[in-house]
Amino acid sequence: MAYILNLETATTNCSVSLSKDGNTIAITEDARNGYSHAEKLHVFIDEVLREANLDSKALIDAIAVSKGPGSYTGLRIGVSAAKGLAYALDVPLISVPTLEVLAHQVSCNDGVIVAMLDARRMEVYSAVFNSKYNQIRDTKAQIIDETSFGTYLEQGNVYFIGNGVTKTKSMIQHPNAFFIEDKLPSANEMGQLAFNKYKISDTEDVAYFEPYYLKDFVALKPKST
Repeated sequence: MAYILNLETATTNCSVSLSKDGNTIAITEDARNGYSHAEKLHVFIDEVLREANLDSKALIDAIAVSKGPGSYTGLRIGVSAAKGLAYALDVPLISVPTLEVLAHQVSCNDGVIVAMLDARRMEVYSAVFNSKYNQIRDTKAQIIDETSFGTYLEQGNVYFIGNGVTKTKSMIQHPNAFFIEDKLPSANEMGQLAFNKYKISDTEDVAYFEPYYLKDFVALKPKST
């Protein structure tokens, strides 16, 4: 039996779950108020432990964190918290790709899943998975235009999911394109993925692990007033 605490902070959704042998037994999340992870994350951790009637953090067997890509600040907060907890509790640290977490919100028998997160302007971070959730195209930062994902669309159904869908829907017009809107990565889908890694000791070095940013952080200049 393994209790894993799962942290998802790659987008505006601050999401924490506790899973037992891969099954979510408690979850708290909030995507309504922008990036408030610094204030909410540790509060949510305490809430899920109470909801699951877990008396102590010492009963946790591993900490899992969504590793990116995503928001630079969100990822830093989540990974820092995960590393601190893993070190303090002396338990393994497990990382789960954010786009894989997102893809698991789609259930389909055919075609492919494109998990995508919004980046600047017409850019998204995206990865492509088959209906069994095996990744069949590398994670990329790409500019969306009318020809994007054309090869997959000509072959069959393509299910687009994530907060990159809005800009994609405005550019891609194809009968095989299905757009699943208003979805963000959630710790609810992390439990089984983290448990699969836990069983084979696929863990990270707490001292050296860093988020997968995909692109270098670029600070925006404040607007003049």
